[in-house]
Amino acid sequence: MIAEYKLKQMNDNQKMEEELKCVDELSYTPRLLLHSCCAPCSSHVISVLSPHFNITVLYYNPNIEPYEEYLKRKNEEIRFINEYPALNPIDIMDCDYDNAKFHEAVRGLEMAKEGGERCFICYDLRLDKTAALAKANEYDYFTTTLSVSPYKNAGKLNEIGLKLSEEYDINYLIADFKKKNGYKHSIEMSAEYNLYRQDYCGCVYSKRDRDCQKAEKNGELTGCAACKELQRKLLNENADE
Repeated sequence: MIAEYKLKQMNDNQKMEEELKCVDELSYTPRLLLHSCCAPCSSHVISVLSPHFNITVLYYNPNIEPYEEYLKRKNEEIRFINEYPALNPIDIMDCDYDNAKFHEAVRGLEMAKEGGERCFICYDLRLDKTAALAKANEYDYFTTTLSVSPYKNAGKLNEIGLKLSEEYDINYLIADFKKKNGYKHSIEMSAEYNLYRQDYCGCVYSKRDRDCQKAEKNGELTGCAACKELQRKLLNENADE
């Protein structure tokens, strides 16, 4: 582990690089449970981490919908893992699709801005599952691919990861995978492996916001159909309570 005084002087990517040096000094190859949101994001992350760990990719993303989209991203993840020539073995751990749990967790934040509190709850939901499974299955570390995206808050992800590390008594690998052109590399690897790249994060709310952006870009009226449909759905749900 890295000395605490050194940690204070480093950014998150530097912290990861120092931790990987410590990992490489071990007499064995440690096991890492890597939460992944999709194949494109995992591509760069796996290329960075596979020389240092025996990786199991955890596909736990209850936020993604519709279900067909969830399956499409999961199958693309499996294909990439099977095709990538990793130095150390890579497995995948699948979880049941539990979209209702996501909606329950973010209830009341349906109209919140993308990238804010609703997203932080989603981070916590997925990382908590990762930490719990890592502990239960005796992994040495856990982390997530999410920080490779320029739309994800690496500081918040690492804050949550470190909190869960203490709660579950398991090592969390601090990272900001977008650093050193990580996101650019994920785009290049996506092209190399012909990976499906979605145009929204995953949840119905991010799709709503993306559809609104498209509508505005095309010169259509604000308050697009996607927003109106979501508002109608929420009104109906509240009326049933």
